[in-house]
Amino acid sequence: MRQARGKPLNRSTLKGFPLPPVVDGDKETKGRILVVAGSREVAGAALLTATAAMRAGAGKLRMATVDSVAVPTSLAMPEAMVVGLAEARDGGFTRRAVRQLREQADSVDVVVAGPGMAVAQTCAALAEALIESLAAVVLDAALLHRLKTVESDRRRLPPILLPHSGELASLLDCGEEEIEADPIGCGVRAAQRYAAIVLVKGVTSHVVTPDGKAWTYEGGAPGLGVSGSGDTLAGIVGGLLARGADPLTALLWSVLLHGEAGEVLSRKVGPIGFLARELPDEIPALLAR
Repeated sequence: MRQARGKPLNRSTLKGFPLPPVVDGDKETKGRILVVAGSREVAGAALLTATAAMRAGAGKLRMATVDSVAVPTSLAMPEAMVVGLAEARDGGFTRRAVRQLREQADSVDVVVAGPGMAVAQTCAALAEALIESLAAVVLDAALLHRLKTVESDRRRLPPILLPHSGELASLLDCGEEEIEADPIGCGVRAAQRYAAIVLVKGVTSHVVTPDGKAWTYEGGAPGLGVSGSGDTLAGIVGGLLARGADPLTALLWSVLLHGEAGEVLSRKVGPIGFLARELPDEIPALLAR
């Protein structure tokens, strides 16, 4: 059976989704973003995500990670205020740290959370706390495994979920083969279940909304299938949100920019072999086009 396709995602189809104009002001005018990411085993994920967010135009950066990697993260990202929070035995945050993160989320415009985090007992509580905050929220990786179903949507903005097929299967309590057979249909189910905008990631990616609208992206380069690539994508989404884009516009443009950055690097370096850390540096020029 041939898989369903959404509207093609390219610069032409995105003319109806303009990004906010560049503003001339201080860091506060370009959006405040909190990146919650990293663990002892994947300490660099926070840096990849934060760098991409800043390259996409975010103004004021705050990072939160586990205590064990906070100092090296701060040294690697001097542009950020980095907060180290208490770490539980399973590598995640403690319950007290979750409460602290909720307080921080209420003081920023955007939160990007999940890249590189350990799958821990407090992931469900953290995801719920962030979704209930005042910020626009992007959830990825570890925070996608134990989300609560949303019975009524009272939030100002829908969260953005960035699952690959395994994470989407976890969100829907189904097998990965079901996702691979109908990625758009499964994406719509997840969007409706969690009142969210969902990106179904893959070689071909799909952006779907609760009302069944879908866009399909088939660009990019083979080299994008590499460790850390998804972390940079999450950061781009957060950076565009911080600049003032609505969630759907931010996600559509982020998928395109991420793919275009891969295409640029495939010409500079080769179809494979470039690193995820190189993707963010391509974003400013792509945005300026």
